[in-house]
Amino acid sequence: MASLNKVILIGNLGRDPEMRYMPNGEAVCNFSIATSETWNDRQTGQRQERTEWHNITLYRRLAEVAGQYLRKGSSVYIDGRIQSRKYLGKDGIERTAYDIIGNEMKMLGSRSGGSAEYGGAPAQQQSSHHMTAEKYAAASGGVVTPPKRQAPAVPVVPVDDIESDIPF
Repeated sequence: MASLNKVILIGNLGRDPEMRYMPNGEAVCNFSIATSETWNDRQTGQRQERTEWHNITLYRRLAEVAGQYLRKGSSVYIDGRIQSRKYLGKDGIERTAYDIIGNEMKMLGSRSGGSAEYGGAPAQQQSSHHMTAEKYAAASGGVVTPPKRQAPAVPVVPVDDIESDIPF
């Protein structure tokens, strides 16, 4: 029987990310995000809202990017899987916590209006990650100008006399 453990969340950070490093040097980033749902109560007609808090854990390069760019209140898209862990509460009772282990993150919106995408995608997809020039400029404190296009060193001349050895 097939199974799937996939979580997709869009929410806002409730606190600044916490960075730490494992003994092998890999980065780990932990933060929580809030998701909300709203509805109209059928009996009273009042608008109701429920907020859920999700603990997020990111690893390696994704963790480093989150630690560098995310802050409390940042809007973020997380794609990952849910993982449970048991711990003893302060009262000595064993409890279960559910964490989201993220393997993709997209920063949604920013003060400069840009967005960026980061993930644990295969190597051929890593090049699809982008950061707008405005976002980079805001993050680096500098001004970014696009590179100037240079004319080709050798002018392209159409060839009229192409002889072909191809038999068709």
